[in-house]
Amino acid sequence: MKMLVTGATGKLGSKIVETLLQTVPVEQLAVSVRDPKKAEGLQRRGVEVRQGDFDYPETLDSAFAGIERLLLISADGDNDTRIRQHSNAVAAAERAGVRFIAYTSIANAEGSTNSMAPVHKATEEAILKTGISYSFLRNNWYLENEISSIQGVIAGAPWITSAGDGKVGWALQQDYAEAAAKVLAGEGHENTVYELSGPLLSQQELVTAIGEVLGKEITMQKVDDVTYGEIMKGAGLPDFLIPMLVNIQKDIREGSLAIESEDFAKVLGRSTTPIKEALTQIVNGIKA
Repeated sequence: MKMLVTGATGKLGSKIVETLLQTVPVEQLAVSVRDPKKAEGLQRRGVEVRQGDFDYPETLDSAFAGIERLLLISADGDNDTRIRQHSNAVAAAERAGVRFIAYTSIANAEGSTNSMAPVHKATEEAILKTGISYSFLRNNWYLENEISSIQGVIAGAPWITSAGDGKVGWALQQDYAEAAAKVLAGEGHENTVYELSGPLLSQQELVTAIGEVLGKEITMQKVDDVTYGEIMKGAGLPDFLIPMLVNIQKDIREGSLAIESEDFAKVLGRSTTPIKEALTQIVNGIKA
């Protein structure tokens, strides 16, 4: 059985590959990357590295050749670009005769009002139309997404949010990576949908946990979306990022990530890393 991971040099992809290397024979594993030079370390360890670019379908035909099980990691970019790229990848998988596709989606993809959901809804639909067996890994939110805010509070800044009382199922990327690796390499995951979410927490509950880990009281500043955008712009973030960041806050406030599920435990055989332990890992990484 030959399996392949796309985006294998990215933050999530690299964690997935490392997990797979601990659990499957290296000769069963291949990766697809835009720039093979970035995967030379994997190649030296015996992983088959293939060049594949979602913008160039012809490269995907060779990248996916002979692959039985594919993990399609969602790409970065604006919605239209991502939908086009994912469509290219799904079509190439069908042409190559791939028998199983696992895809990193978003919470409640088919019914979500999240600003990023259209990408994942379209990709799930494209996969379903092929008739290929699938598993949709509906990842909630990476705790690592909050690193810049955690860095800020370590430096003495307040926690700024316009997300109100909206709740999020934060979990470490490592938890998501282990779930993806188990689904790709395991059995019994055909035609499944997993809502992968940690215990739901509000911004205030997360900030309280961060304060306990840091041993300090953190001031929380609740603002509206316009003010949040202005603060982010004032912090020196590029203009093109501001609408996305504001939309994330709005999406959280409106409950698009408040999806309760026990699917993590179903897939991993354990719960997600407890929030304080997870935050301690991130804080230690920041301070290292």
